[in-house]
Amino acid sequence: GVVGYGDIGRAAARMAKNATGMRVVALRRRPEVPPADAVEDVVYGPDQLIDLVRESDYLLCAAPDTPLTRGMITREVIAAMKPSAVFINVGRGTVVDEKALCEALRTGKIRGAALDVVLEEPLHEDSELYSLENVLLSPHNADMTATFREDSAELFLKLWRDHVAGKPLYNLVDKEAGY
Repeated sequence: GVVGYGDIGRAAARMAKNATGMRVVALRRRPEVPPADAVEDVVYGPDQLIDLVRESDYLLCAAPDTPLTRGMITREVIAAMKPSAVFINVGRGTVVDEKALCEALRTGKIRGAALDVVLEEPLHEDSELYSLENVLLSPHNADMTATFREDSAELFLKLWRDHVAGKPLYNLVDKEAGY
């Protein structure tokens, strides 16, 4: 399952589907507006988060930090996960109830977690997450691919050229949505 089916969520879904044939279920703020490059099998709206979680073997959270997403992965949501499920967060740490996640990991309620983001960064040295054997931590650098710098520069130059030419810009922030 993918929570936050924007560019990052769709890219991860595409890789999972292409590599393994994985069935993709996605959660979008506006499920009625399909993205052009969608690969999902099912799309849920925000009020169907528990349904998505219950059927997910892997739950990828790529949601931004907005008033609507803050704290959306609650204790109840984590409790609805399969015991064999793995939680992956590459979005924002504020989206997850970290105490509930630690408890679920410590007690074996879920199989594991891979966290590129946490509630408080950098992660405090006495965080329980360091002691959990079923947690993989990375320092908020999942976007650092081999071509990250070149890709970023290329996007900047494209946007600059479009701006100078008076063309509409791609990738604008929707200030009302918060991302």
